[in-house]
Amino acid sequence: MYRLLIADDEELERQGLEWIARRMLPDVFEVIHAENGRRAIELAEERRPHIVLMDVQMPGIQGIEALREIRRLLPDAKLVLVTAYDYFSYAQEAMPLGVKEYVVKPAGREQMAGLLRRLVDELDREKDKRSEELELRSKVSSLQPLVENELALMLMIDHVRGASPAELSEWLGFPLIDCRCLVAAVPGPDSAVDRTALYETVRRIAKSHGPCIVSSILERHLAVFRRRPPQTSDDEWKEEAVRFGEKLRDAVLDQTGTRLSVGIGTLRSGADGLRSSYFEAVFASTFDVRDGGVCLFEDLKQAKPDGYPGYDLERDDRRSYVMSALLRIREIREEQTFSVIDRAKAYIRRRFAEELSLEDVAEHVHLNPFYFSKVFKQHVGETFIDFLTGLRIDRAKELIEEGRLSLKEICYEVGYKDPNYFSRVFKKVTGVAPSEYRSSGSPS
Repeated sequence: MYRLLIADDEELERQGLEWIARRMLPDVFEVIHAENGRRAIELAEERRPHIVLMDVQMPGIQGIEALREIRRLLPDAKLVLVTAYDYFSYAQEAMPLGVKEYVVKPAGREQMAGLLRRLVDELDREKDKRSEELELRSKVSSLQPLVENELALMLMIDHVRGASPAELSEWLGFPLIDCRCLVAAVPGPDSAVDRTALYETVRRIAKSHGPCIVSSILERHLAVFRRRPPQTSDDEWKEEAVRFGEKLRDAVLDQTGTRLSVGIGTLRSGADGLRSSYFEAVFASTFDVRDGGVCLFEDLKQAKPDGYPGYDLERDDRRSYVMSALLRIREIREEQTFSVIDRAKAYIRRRFAEELSLEDVAEHVHLNPFYFSKVFKQHVGETFIDFLTGLRIDRAKELIEEGRLSLKEICYEVGYKDPNYFSRVFKKVTGVAPSEYRSSGSPS
């Protein structure tokens, strides 16, 4: 229901316009009356009408002046000027206020009803548009962490297929220029770590410190890619990176009780550069003796008197050592991915007859659903749904061949709730309906 404000100093005119609105457009309007311009302004501020019918000539504040104030209060309201005189000067004065119509009294019933219908149609379209925009904003808001995670994983692992890093970085408005990777790692077993709380805490703190990309948790660590602010020198950005790492470490400990080891990679650009920064940060996160667990990879590149082993990457043997360590980290990550998929497949095999979703399985193996969906298809060769369906239909075929249960019972036994849907899926997979499969006595 829309609110209609009728402002006229003649009560009979107000009642006539209300009668037309209620008679010609029943159950559409809540009607508000104002006997002068001042009262119209007060009611506009108080009741926020969608449509205003304003008489030009009223005692005190005139109609044009009242409309000017109402437009300031209600920029989206539909304004209609009503006058007993066909004065073009009024229309000229009202146009800059966004007045939709100029009506001369006495307005005919059909004329006024048609005008109100047009305005209501406009309000309906605008309402639908706002609803669509809100829904789109909501979808984009929920999608952004997934896109961020996808980009982060591309930079970290370089085996997720799909859009390129450049395309995703452009979508996110995060150029891959002058960035450092920071890795927040949980030393030792992570079985007692609240992964959701850890991720949300790191993401919240990172976002409060400027543009960044935050990955999901891979086994025991997650990565944060941060851009250097304009007009910031290398030394300033290096010091700020350490301060941020310390703040992140302290906040996570305070809010989740989880101790972190933080490694920080070097300043780099481009997908390949940021991937190197990530490996450097992973490597640096294994050294947790300085500053309570915050370590810069640059400090590992040269001898330090305060306890660092002193790696000089300019020497061939030292470079070889560091690179072999970084390659081993990548190998471990690949091995962990295969391990995750094996655990996921075993979990699906145990529970395929239950109501099982991709999100359930992703949660079981501690992966983001979007990322899990991609790596599952990449390593298994089929989607989660196809894999689940294959298990269900294979079991259904076994039960049909046993002959103990009815087809309806078999449908429920293998995880389907709708026998008709089960029949369609079965035929799509095997080429025959369940009843035909049973009557044939063997696979087609």
